[in-house]
Amino acid sequence: MSRSAWSKLLGLRRPIGMLLAILVMWELIVQSGMVPPFLLPPPSEVAMAIAQDSKQLMVHTGYTLQATLIGFALAVVLGVILAMAIVQFKLVEDTLYPLLVSLNSVPKVAIAPLFIVWMGTGVEPKIAIAAMIAIFAIVIDTVHGLRSVHPDMLDLGRSVRGSRMNMIWRIRFPHALPSLFAGMKVAISLALIGAIVGEFVAAKRGLGYAILVAQGQFDVVRMFAALVVLSTAGLALFYLVVLAERVFLPWQVAQRRNSPDH
Repeated sequence: MSRSAWSKLLGLRRPIGMLLAILVMWELIVQSGMVPPFLLPPPSEVAMAIAQDSKQLMVHTGYTLQATLIGFALAVVLGVILAMAIVQFKLVEDTLYPLLVSLNSVPKVAIAPLFIVWMGTGVEPKIAIAAMIAIFAIVIDTVHGLRSVHPDMLDLGRSVRGSRMNMIWRIRFPHALPSLFAGMKVAISLALIGAIVGEFVAAKRGLGYAILVAQGQFDVVRMFAALVVLSTAGLALFYLVVLAERVFLPWQVAQRRNSPDH
């Protein structure tokens, strides 16, 4: 095994050790009677509930991930297009930026019922809510990346009579990729939150629906089981974006690894 692989494995010791310590303390506190199990079930019961309901939880997880990933993809595509328009056209910036900020400040739980009325109770409103929540981070970070190009590079592009589209695709956009991936790391978690919000309002499947059903039955163990699966899915989605960044921007990852802060 290479030295870098060993260093990565050793780096995982602390978070894994901390997680295990928390789980052991949690188990001991509940088993000792300090906290009643109906309020805070022990991890052993939660793990048993996950094992018993694994097939059903997998179905709910697949439904939630479907809405999350489609909404995230829409947010990335639309967010990049909007960011380019904001950078290129002053009128778009003056009109679109305030609209995005005002829309982002509205609680999404208040908007979700409108999407249910407009689109029904299928997967479509969950996708729309996920995209709406995730798009703000994509736009903000991509605009920052597009505008952080060194002026000398832009002057060089103008000197060879590069068109506006060539300037943005061949100079600005490649330079903005690190910022875009930074926004995607935030947006993927927000998209998952948006899908869950949509399932809270109206759904017949999904992890949000599973949490609501368990809440209605006062089944705290199964609520925790769904939450554990949800947090695991969110962690996996985040690291998928990290993996994509390493594949498409290996020089950026290497530069970050060799920086003095690391």
